[in-house]
Amino acid sequence: MEQLLDILINYGPIGMFIAAFLAGSILPFSSETVMIALLAAGVNPWVLLLNAAIGNSIGGITCYCIGRITTPEKVQRLFRIKPQHMARAHQLVERWGAWMGLFCWLPILGDAILVTLGIMRSNPLLTNIAMIIGRTLRYTFVLLSAMGIGKLILN
Repeated sequence: MEQLLDILINYGPIGMFIAAFLAGSILPFSSETVMIALLAAGVNPWVLLLNAAIGNSIGGITCYCIGRITTPEKVQRLFRIKPQHMARAHQLVERWGAWMGLFCWLPILGDAILVTLGIMRSNPLLTNIAMIIGRTLRYTFVLLSAMGIGKLILN
């Protein structure tokens, strides 16, 4: 895993995009590590935010699409999503609908939420808008945490 992180960091903004895509899909991956390393290497934070948000959102769309084309049982078995995570995601989606996409950035539960939104055939446009907002806010928070607010605004 460390070698993959090094390779992605060496690719700069494209590495950020790939790392965010992997993290946004059903694969467990830490794109925040790549983001912080690239920030420390002097990559423009706005470029990092754009690449992270787009890559992570495309990864999330794959989770939603997986839910649309398969059954809950197959998803749980293939991607080793625990039944309790799927059950919790299902409860939340029943209550809040496509707006649950705002919370798909949450570790572990986020992928289950998106897959569940796909399984339940939530509105694709609203789901994706909510997901993009939530994931972009998460990366914004990571950037703001890694550097001062003033530095981000001035760049």
